[in-house]
Amino acid sequence: MSTIVLSEPEELAKEPNSKKEQRKHAESLASLMQPAVGVFSPDTTVAEATEMLRQQVRTAFITYLYIVDDQDRLLGLVVMREMLLATPDTRLADIMIVDPFALKRDMSLSGALKAALHKHFPVYPIVDDEQRLVGLVRGPELFANRAIELSAQAGEMVGVEKEERLFTPLSTSLKLRHPWLQVNLLTAFVAAAVVGIFEDTLSRLVILAVFLPVMAGQTGNTGCQALAVALRGMTLGEVKADSAGHLVRKEGMLGFANGLLVGLTAGAGMYAYALLQGQPDPIWFGVVVLISMVVACTLSGIAGALIPLTLKRFGADPATASSIFLTTMSDVASMGVFLGLATLML
Repeated sequence: MSTIVLSEPEELAKEPNSKKEQRKHAESLASLMQPAVGVFSPDTTVAEATEMLRQQVRTAFITYLYIVDDQDRLLGLVVMREMLLATPDTRLADIMIVDPFALKRDMSLSGALKAALHKHFPVYPIVDDEQRLVGLVRGPELFANRAIELSAQAGEMVGVEKEERLFTPLSTSLKLRHPWLQVNLLTAFVAAAVVGIFEDTLSRLVILAVFLPVMAGQTGNTGCQALAVALRGMTLGEVKADSAGHLVRKEGMLGFANGLLVGLTAGAGMYAYALLQGQPDPIWFGVVVLISMVVACTLSGIAGALIPLTLKRFGADPATASSIFLTTMSDVASMGVFLGLATLML
């Protein structure tokens, strides 16, 4: 067994059948949960996982590999840089991080946000009471919901409810929700199109498929941190018209600095991996990673600060909509720059 498809637990398939259950579900971590991807058995080798990732990254953005047993219990997590430095016949169980940080499915949103407050991971695994992997949640969504909770506290203290409540008319709820679903669909097409443009490059250089999640993960994390600071400043009233420019410049410079430091490490990892794989001119693989990481992290940092400011200026809720645009921007920047440079230089 090399790859595993998780079946949805029976209790998750049941729809809440009472108003109380519906409200509880909406306020739980399960409401943000996405299907688990990048799930493998511990005996899968690096070579096998690499070949499977080549196909999976075309339809999903995979940041980590999740290792589970026959009962779908989460055993460990594999960071992509460990795969880059491992030999092709290495088992994933030998390079995984044992007992990784995970959120519980039955956690409330506020409890999950507190647990992940100082982690700043791009993706969090979600497990049930038996430690079975049941889904994933992306970091930007957690930060966005944290900002929503902060912004709602002042209104709740004086009896002002959130814009949409349980008994909001169906037509009103549809008007509030549906436009963003259409936007999310369009942005997903954009991200998918980027991979499609460079399909020939991926087919020619399979090694790039392994490193795509590394680029997307680091870039997304950079943007996520910038978004968290921007939303926090906006919620607390710290971001004014005269300080918005400073915020964008600061996050851009932080993105550049972090991208340079991370890029040096990642570039060295790519060089070592390309050397092990017998690729010609492995140094250029490392150079491509270094340049791509610097450019993508800089763009993501700027986007994390600029997107909520722009949405607020146009009257949209920055906490609700920012994660949609930031995720797309981070994915497009990381994969577009990386694959574009690889096409030109390799």
